[in-house]
Amino acid sequence: MGFVKTFEQIMANTRTSADFYDAEMLTVFWETKPEIIAKLLPPPLKTATHPIAMAFVAFYPSTNFDVTYRESALFIRAVFNGEEGGYCLAMPVTNDIAMAGGREVFGFPKKMADIYYKKDGDTVEGWTERRGTRFMEVRANITGKFNDPAAQDILTAAATGEDGSIKAISYNFKYFPAPEGGSFDYNPRLVKQETVLRPKEMQFGEAEIIFKPSDYDPWAEVEVVKMLGAMYTRGDNSMLGGKVIAEVGTMEFAPYAFLKWDMK
Repeated sequence: MGFVKTFEQIMANTRTSADFYDAEMLTVFWETKPEIIAKLLPPPLKTATHPIAMAFVAFYPSTNFDVTYRESALFIRAVFNGEEGGYCLAMPVTNDIAMAGGREVFGFPKKMADIYYKKDGDTVEGWTERRGTRFMEVRANITGKFNDPAAQDILTAAATGEDGSIKAISYNFKYFPAPEGGSFDYNPRLVKQETVLRPKEMQFGEAEIIFKPSDYDPWAEVEVVKMLGAMYTRGDNSMLGGKVIAEVGTMEFAPYAFLKWDMK
């Protein structure tokens, strides 16, 4: 097709959403310490009412951008202008195009990794590994209930629409180091992005997650105080367009600017 595209080629590849077909996801939720959430959230994000963290491992067998890959992610709950969502701390992937798209368009902190995912009957498991360290392992038994049944209704009802779809808001910061060094190209921008999940299958289960310390992927920092439960979904997901909703000063944001880089 060539390095330079025609206008017609550009328009033919323009999409209003990134779509995932028959996507399988295992999402686990746990309660962590409020002081951990407060430490990890950059301004102007605020802490949510409950110190909830979540992680997922997923397999995307078919997409509208011609990529098949696996992905995992780590989020903590956050609030901006009264609207609760998930601040993404990490999102490893197994495909370079998926990595580039998520990082460059929305600011997701993506890195390349080895990711395993498998569903065998009522058991779903997965792990993520980088630089020789398997820093996250997750396993769930699909029992129909959470580890903490009281949390099940709270976590699922808030995001589920009348049509059965699940709407998830992500908060990310979009920024690039300046070529001269020492700062950013522009003030870091807070991006709000919404993903709609349309499950064909949704099941609940009891989960466990194991973190191993890693200098480059410090997921263990988000300590598990109380495991809440797991949700398995299979269905069609759509990542909608994002929107810049705030800017942050470079010095104010600098301590939080290393999610996308391997730095001790």
